[in-house]
Amino acid sequence: MSNPDASTNPSDARSLPVLRAMIDAVDHEMLQLLSRRNGLVGEIAAHKRQNSISIRDHKRERELIQDRRKRSVPLGLRPDVIENMFRLILWASRDRQATLRVEVPLDVETRTVAIIGGSGGMGQCMAKMFADLGHAVMIADLDTDLTPGDAAASADVVVISVPIDVTTSVIAELGPLVRQDALLMDVTSIKEEPLEAMLKHSKASVVGTHPLFGPSVHTLQGQRIILTHGRGDDWLAWLKTMLSARGLVIKESTSTEHDRAMAVVQVLTHFATEVMGKTMAQFGVPLKETLEFTSPVYLMELLMTARHFAQSPQLYASIQKSNPLMNEITQAFLDAGVEHKKTIESGSPSDIEETFNQVREFFGNFSDQALEQSSYLIDRLVERS
Repeated sequence: MSNPDASTNPSDARSLPVLRAMIDAVDHEMLQLLSRRNGLVGEIAAHKRQNSISIRDHKRERELIQDRRKRSVPLGLRPDVIENMFRLILWASRDRQATLRVEVPLDVETRTVAIIGGSGGMGQCMAKMFADLGHAVMIADLDTDLTPGDAAASADVVVISVPIDVTTSVIAELGPLVRQDALLMDVTSIKEEPLEAMLKHSKASVVGTHPLFGPSVHTLQGQRIILTHGRGDDWLAWLKTMLSARGLVIKESTSTEHDRAMAVVQVLTHFATEVMGKTMAQFGVPLKETLEFTSPVYLMELLMTARHFAQSPQLYASIQKSNPLMNEITQAFLDAGVEHKKTIESGSPSDIEETFNQVREFFGNFSDQALEQSSYLIDRLVERS
């Protein structure tokens, strides 16, 4: 089948500027189509909210992806590329529906939410989230005219968003001021100690939370948050509704289960990253030189390491020091390092293979998923290099 846009005579070939101008015109048409699609998403959001329909429809998304992949083949397009494009479009669609408050009940009562420590990054993030959901937000911090005490005494929902090392003392000070019919919650990355403090120093309903993301995320859509229930079923249900409405994925946990998991998710990974960074800094090979030899995997590791050191040392130190299993997990890391070094030094292929098999068994089928998803990340990283 002939292509009407292709020139068969080399002398008639269009110049590069002309071809680029035509590409620009096509791209502009694509933007117009995406804008039209976005308008339809707005109508869908209104329909879903009016009829109490959830934002995400996994069945619909699977069918859409399968259809777009199938239609791409006869058009000479790569199905995997088209799938990636439409997954991003679907993600943006869900985020728009969340900002339009699709899952917020039509008759939701406006609450007054006080963010204690609202001038900080996570405090601002929480303030924006509750404001987007239609609630009245008060910010109380060290530099605000509104005092934390006045805010805590008057609000329906009091969110403690202060540094980890002062969280329990702030709870002890403000907890008695929180109304019994209100909700007291925190956003700290440990849960046992803050939860016990909120239950001890307040008669209000209590929920411990841990957002598993930083305040710099581009969207809350799909981000995870942990809830540890302390007291008050009605407020717990309200909070779950609000968080789900903004697109957050909720995981309920006990405070003990949470802190043990965070020993791996946060303490171990942060410690390992810091050791890697310190080793590189002390080893003597210039960073610029390693970048000239970089593989995509090394670059990805390097980006995560450098990202870590671009952020607050006080925050990372407090996260590690405050976890009750810090000594246990860091010692396990050091022991594993010594043991693995001995395995490599022995030079025995069977010992090295045994170590790999043991760890591979631990990861199980997740290894296959890891290969697929990390390959996707590597492809995206190479594109931007």
